[in-house]
Amino acid sequence: MRFSSRSSMSVVISLVTFLTVMSGFMIAASSGNILHARAAAGAHMSVNCATSPLCTEVDNPYAVFHGYVGHDEPSTLFYSNKPGSGNRMRYELTLPHDPSPTNPLAPGKSFNFQLHPAFWFGMAMCASMSYPELLSTCTPDSDSNIVDPAVSPNHPGTAFMEMQFYPPGWISWPPGNSCDATMWCAALNIDSLAENPVTGTTQNSTCVNNVIGSIEYVNFAFITTNGVPTGPPNPVDSNGFTFTPDPTRDLFMNSGDTIQVTMHDTAHGLRIDLNDLSSGQSGFMVASAANGFGQVQYDPTGTSCTNVPYDFHPMYSTSSEHTRVTWAAHSYNIAFSDETGHFQACNGTDTITPGGNCPASNTEYDGEASDANDTYCFPASSSLLVQVPGCFELNGNTGFDSLPYNHVWPDGNPNHPTSILFTSPLTGPRYHTNYKRMAFEVDLPRIEFGIPNPCIRTGPNAGTNCTLIPQTDDGVPANFYPFYSIGNPGGQCTWMLGEDPPGTTNDFGKNSQYGSLLQLSYTVKGGGFILITEDFRQILGKNPCKVKGGNND
Repeated sequence: MRFSSRSSMSVVISLVTFLTVMSGFMIAASSGNILHARAAAGAHMSVNCATSPLCTEVDNPYAVFHGYVGHDEPSTLFYSNKPGSGNRMRYELTLPHDPSPTNPLAPGKSFNFQLHPAFWFGMAMCASMSYPELLSTCTPDSDSNIVDPAVSPNHPGTAFMEMQFYPPGWISWPPGNSCDATMWCAALNIDSLAENPVTGTTQNSTCVNNVIGSIEYVNFAFITTNGVPTGPPNPVDSNGFTFTPDPTRDLFMNSGDTIQVTMHDTAHGLRIDLNDLSSGQSGFMVASAANGFGQVQYDPTGTSCTNVPYDFHPMYSTSSEHTRVTWAAHSYNIAFSDETGHFQACNGTDTITPGGNCPASNTEYDGEASDANDTYCFPASSSLLVQVPGCFELNGNTGFDSLPYNHVWPDGNPNHPTSILFTSPLTGPRYHTNYKRMAFEVDLPRIEFGIPNPCIRTGPNAGTNCTLIPQTDDGVPANFYPFYSIGNPGGQCTWMLGEDPPGTTNDFGKNSQYGSLLQLSYTVKGGGFILITEDFRQILGKNPCKVKGGNND
């Protein structure tokens, strides 16, 4: 299926109630409708982080969502003491290639959409109506916002920005996450959390249930060639236009293209520019009120759901271990992260109802038996190009036995994708200054609990059963977990992700690169704090992959 101005195809959606959850979206519609993506543009639609694989991982999803979501995010973090390093940077990214779409069910074959529904560059943002809801203002681009919850709960409201890139070839937005059969697209996402941890209050249920989908909500805008969003980005006003790719306006990019990714603050919010150095095309987006970005008015005791136009600015001046989002599972500010673990194989028949479950009692084409995790599935015929059935597994990656946890990552095998390639960021007025240090971080302790011996994250036994290779639901280590490495294509040091892709010169000990257990402090009801083991992290005293010709911090 394809949803764009070049297509008249539609998706039949079973709308049992006024609000139907679909691929992490809440769609306001009447029962029995057949929705065309453009015809339904006036219908409300917003990302529902209670089910979406594309949101920021919170520190306690059971408290926020009353269930597990799961965002498996192996990450690289970049640190610099230079003012501006927390809000102004530039990367070069080379988009990976996929293998041939022919014979897609061949044993051991894999595609980018199976390994990662998205990968992204991140940054902490001011959001005065986001967690912890205790201060009415946030000073942009300032390290005065560094407040450890172990010292005080009075941290300015925070959001997290993810500049996400979406792989081609499978199910189209919406309900999937591919924009095109062969081309990549990208979107600016800003995640906020409507919760006050001191009082224990959250956004009112009318707003959550009828409009924004969950107390974690998202401003979303595809990167467009003219900088104008295709639909309202804020979650109160967003609609079908917001989430439907438009090839006449959105920036589409080819596999193998080199993209210059530039992020910096402006008078009216963060601006992101994507300059495709291969095609000569470019696109941008500013997270401004004028572009329709906004916060949801925090109203825990009422019934309203009101958009408050807002310019989203970066929160910090620098980037360090202390410039974090205090409601997120990760410790990062300036980071690159992969989102993995959500693709689940399904059986090879074409009898799957789009958006339904994988038929029970079937052996999937990766050899695993269908189970309760195999939700939000699509038949091969729904795909834009690569004819494989599969599921988004909306309740997370419990079990760690799906396709992404096997030896199918970039390793030089022509049946596997090539690696994502990206440089370390550069900061400074002319983007000529390297970041001094970096870290590897992964949130496996946060998500290693749907297994026989779950990770213990709090109390005197914190860290017990927490492993760098996650356990499957059979209690054995997963077949594989991806790790970062560096190489020097074209003489420039570049980061890669996978299983020692061709050209690797250093893989930092493979999975041991993620280091040791990390405890972070979080505010609890009444204003105290708790230490929770959320991540593994290893900080390197110097950046091992500096950009050639850049100045040192």
